[in-house]
Amino acid sequence: MNYAALVAAVSSYTENTFPTVDMNVFITQAEKRIYNTVQIPSLRKNVTGITSANNKYLQCPTDFLSTFSLAAIDPTTGAYTFLLNKDVNFIREAYPKPTSTGAPKYYAIFGPRSDNEAELTFILGPTPNAGYSTELHYFYYPESIVTASNTWLSDNYDPVLLYGTLVEAYTYMKGEPDMLAFYDGKYKEAMGQLKRLGDGLERQDAYRNGQARVPVT
Repeated sequence: MNYAALVAAVSSYTENTFPTVDMNVFITQAEKRIYNTVQIPSLRKNVTGITSANNKYLQCPTDFLSTFSLAAIDPTTGAYTFLLNKDVNFIREAYPKPTSTGAPKYYAIFGPRSDNEAELTFILGPTPNAGYSTELHYFYYPESIVTASNTWLSDNYDPVLLYGTLVEAYTYMKGEPDMLAFYDGKYKEAMGQLKRLGDGLERQDAYRNGQARVPVT
């Protein structure tokens, strides 16, 4: 289902033609609800960076939302060390002197950058003693179907996107409570199936977990 098909379906289901700006709000709100409920492959991104010697801060990507993992790569051996996530207080107490340097072991989300309050920064502990390459796997919002026309979600499991958008649209219309409850129920049913895929099937295989079995009675 592409953007045009989604818009046509919502208009047909609700028997209403919405202004484009309103329809786009319905869709993007539905996408964010979905993306914050289940972790699907398109939500993960990978970037590399580099630390600066004697600088305990590392800039986050501009589209960063949360961390899956952060690793520092030894400049000599190329060995990966996955850093442990802590809070800022822990790092400040463990390494009270910024001049105490070494290979980074911990990281925390420090807060907004001084030059751009909309972007975040990591703080590392201890302060890096050299330039370490870093590899960050992180959560972000992928491009919306509103601008991309097609997305992983629309191509692979469009029912949750359709019913999520219908819930937003019907709420906007102040529609009949029974129909709103129906659309919400279909959305939750589709979401349950998507969670089974994203948070279940994609995190196991038959070799380690065995094949799915239905009890025989």
